[in-house]
Amino acid sequence: MHSALPKVLHLLAGKPLLAHVLATAQSLKPRAVCIVEGSGDALRARFGDADVVWARQDPPRGTGDALRCALAALPGDGVTLVLFGADPLARAATLHEVIAHAQGGSLSLLTVDLDDPEGYGRVVRLADGRVAAIVEHVDATPEQRTIREVNTGVMAAPTAAFARWLAALDVRNASGEFYLTDVIALAVRDGVNVATTSAASVTEALGVNSQRDLAELERRYQRAQAEALLDAGVALADPARIDVRGTLACGRDVTIDVGCIFEGHVTLGDNVAVGAHCVLRNVSVATGTVIAPFSHVEEAQIGAQCRIGPYARIRPSAVLADEVHIGNFVEIKASTIGERSKVNHLTYVGDATVGRDVNIGAGTITCNYDGARKHRTVIEDDVHIGSSTLLVAPVTVGRGATIGAGTTVWKDAPPDALTVNAKTQVARSDWKRPKKG
Repeated sequence: MHSALPKVLHLLAGKPLLAHVLATAQSLKPRAVCIVEGSGDALRARFGDADVVWARQDPPRGTGDALRCALAALPGDGVTLVLFGADPLARAATLHEVIAHAQGGSLSLLTVDLDDPEGYGRVVRLADGRVAAIVEHVDATPEQRTIREVNTGVMAAPTAAFARWLAALDVRNASGEFYLTDVIALAVRDGVNVATTSAASVTEALGVNSQRDLAELERRYQRAQAEALLDAGVALADPARIDVRGTLACGRDVTIDVGCIFEGHVTLGDNVAVGAHCVLRNVSVATGTVIAPFSHVEEAQIGAQCRIGPYARIRPSAVLADEVHIGNFVEIKASTIGERSKVNHLTYVGDATVGRDVNIGAGTITCNYDGARKHRTVIEDDVHIGSSTLLVAPVTVGRGATIGAGTTVWKDAPPDALTVNAKTQVARSDWKRPKKG
């Protein structure tokens, strides 16, 4: 990977590769999940609160030795399923089939046919079709390298049988490691049936060994997300240009333009339209709202029939009621905006409570930070705030008030009144504009 970050911590769809594997494993309702780690503490730092047990393999001596380390931390009865932390997209339904074969006493393998099996262990079968062995690519003969059926590495077996076979492994191979795949030949020797399950698609079997692999897997994953959205009736301008890094739930007649990114849990109600190159993170958007291009919305609740953007930024803890307009280059943070209120141009509203039918003019700023603490601004219903107004919190603007353009409000503004600063405008007829050299 050419990276200081452990391979399994690289991100696929916004989550570490290992997080995908753990989520799938835990969906199978196992008695225990064991992570085998190498040297260093990066995995525990990221997954320290996961419901798993840990085993350490240091130094790394191959996949067979890794499983041997894991078995020491797992129950000795039942069935053990082996998954790989950088192979993230095996489906639970497929793994249930792999497990079922093992529960019947077989050594159970997940295999897949590849057009280009370079680098993978080949599934070698006897004339009658039974599995005889897995031969790693580096150890395979030219004839064996023509085999397209490959081992994905995923396997399951009765735990006691795994323990017996692992004890018999040796390192007589090109890599000098204990190969887990060598247990297949040992199972055949013992007369144990070797059952195979074919992956439903190549995507289930792909692992990551390079940045190129990761990029390809990301595109495959995102294409699958796009196809699921299309099947659910979502209109995508281009299925190849959408990224879902979490969950995206959509109502009817939702449209999504190109280049949009959805992170965490995002819900879009009926008739929502998301413009090009928007980023939404942990957001709920109600019916009929339009989010114009290049807008960023995170950790926020957006009401119905709102208009947001273009180039708007809605930050965490923002709550917009119905029919709110947030325009271009407007930032809203930790604020509630009441029904039908408008903040249309070049404005910052932070730590504020804004009522209904409020109009906030261009260039208005809530001055909410005094250098040590945040303070709140309250703007009551039906207030009109002129352009370039500074609201120095804590401050309240009363219901129905009008604030003149260019006013600095540092004291509460009374309701139903015009508040302005005393100003003097002077014209000097004898003044000359400076001229260049």
